This record gives sequence, structure tokens and C-alpha cells, in this order.
Amino acid sequence: MQIKKATEAVSSGVPTAVQLEAINTQAKAQLTAEQVYVFSLRLCDDQVDRDNERFDTMALPGLAKLFIGKTGIVDHCWRAENQVARIFEAQVVKENGVSFIKAWAYIRRGGSNDEIIADIEAGIKKEVSVGCAMGRCICSVCGSEYGSCGHLKGEAYDGEVCCAILQEPVDAYEFSFVAVPAQKEAGVLKAMGGRNRTLKELAEEFGAQVEYRALFKEAQLGRQYRKELEQDVIRLCKILDLGAEQDVLQGIAKTAAAEDLQKFRAALESKAAEVLPAMTQLGGNTQAKETIESGFMI
Repeated sequence: MQIKKATEAVSSGVPTAVQLEAINTQAKAQLTAEQVYVFSLRLCDDQVDRDNERFDTMALPGLAKLFIGKTGIVDHCWRAENQVARIFEAQVVKENGVSFIKAWAYIRRGGSNDEIIADIEAGIKKEVSVGCAMGRCICSVCGSEYGSCGHLKGEAYDGEVCCAILQEPVDAYEFSFVAVPAQKEAGVLKAMGGRNRTLKELAEEFGAQVEYRALFKEAQLGRQYRKELEQDVIRLCKILDLGAEQDVLQGIAKTAAAEDLQKFRAALESKAAEVLPAMTQLGGNTQAKETIESGFMI
């Protein structure tokens, strides 16, 4: 999943000798301190954002490494002419109980770049957002893959507000100077990187959460029925002693279509009724009848 998260740029200026050495690992030609301008960035943190999502604290170190060497652009427009900066250092910092990625980027001085530098110094180009890819998104309430459970972001369950936790960093694409990051869309934006959008995402976008919940409950009942159907087929196969191992039966039941399982169960039940006829719960009285002395009969 592709992630875009609002962050902030902090101006700095002339690079130190150590910073210049790191910068030159990114450059083709050796740059001097006078040729570049450096500034720091506060990137992804582990706090719940306006979309009720957050990065997993344990995911930040790996994500920080992925950001080193990545480009800085304008408005997330992936065109070469929009490249204005590049990250040369990134690390995880913890302040006041909040963990975040602090990065340093450089801009080559001269030409139109001087206007960008001036805007950074003036506090005009201050907000930026980052683009990255995360491998997992889990529910904070139950720990399941978010979207596979019935919990909704922003809603409380037993006093706990649900949020989606982003885990397993896959790639970091860029950071971008943006115009209006204060809008909701400028927080953590999920553009799902070419995959189809889930039904849950569409329900949230178009206000169909009630319908989604009803469908989810019905789906749960369907999954339970499917599980019971598989168990019935396996049980009947073992009763009839068909000779197949447990794992083989489970594999067949797991992959078969529900309609086929229904037919198979009916056939097995019919065969079981022939081979193993039903027995009454109360058996006949097999004890010998009591002998009554006729001499005492009137």
C-alpha cells in the first residue's frame, strides 16, 4: 500500500564537514559546502493521525533506512523537473514519548533553487508529505489485517478507539513540498499502489458503513457454515473408513466449492445410512422372562 503522510521541513543552512561527506555519497561530482543548502525534516511518527492511522514504532528504523537517498519533489508529481532536493541522512528520534524519523536533505544552490531555499527560510515552504509503501495494515483492536475484521477506524470498542497500524516497510519513494497539507487528504493518504480498492474502503468513502457491517456479519455466518460443512464431510469420510489420511481430507474439503461439499456430504450421509442403519436408543429386552410358579396363581 502506498502511504503519503504530512510532515514538516526545518531550515538549517550550510552543511557540516560530516554532512558534506554524506551528501557527496549521493552526488556524481564532489560538491562544496558553498554549493549546497541543507535542512532537516520530521518525517513519519508513531502517533495516531487525522485518518486514525499510525506507523508502528518498530517499523520506523527500517523505514528510515529506506528514505536515505530518496528525492524531494513538488506536489508528489513524479517528473524529473520537479526534483529539488535529496535525503542524505535519516534516523529515528524519540522526544516526549513520541518516536519519529528525522531526516536531512540538501538542495543545490543557484537558479530557481534559490527561490525554494528562500521560501524554506521564510517559513513558506514548511509543510511536506512523504510517499512510502507498507506491507501490512493491522487493526489496533484485534490485531487482524485491517479490513478483514468488523472494526472501524475512529470508533470505540470497550473504551479503545480503533486505528490502523502500518507495519513492514517495503519502500520509500520521496518527500514532497505540498500546498495545503492541513486538509484531511494531506494526512496519511492511501493510494493503494495499483491494486483494487477493498469493499471496506469504498464503504468508508461513500458512507455505506451500515450496509458494509450487515454484509460483514452475513459473511461471518457464511464462513461458519463453510467450516461446519468441511467438518461434516471429514467426519463422514472417517466414519465410512474411506482410507484417506486426515490431512488429505482436510485439503480436499478446504479447496472444494461449497456447492460440491454440500453434494458430497449428502452422498456420504446416504451411504452412511445404508452401511450403518440407525439404531434405536432403547434396545429390546433380552433378559429371560421371569418364571412364575403356577401353584401360587389364583
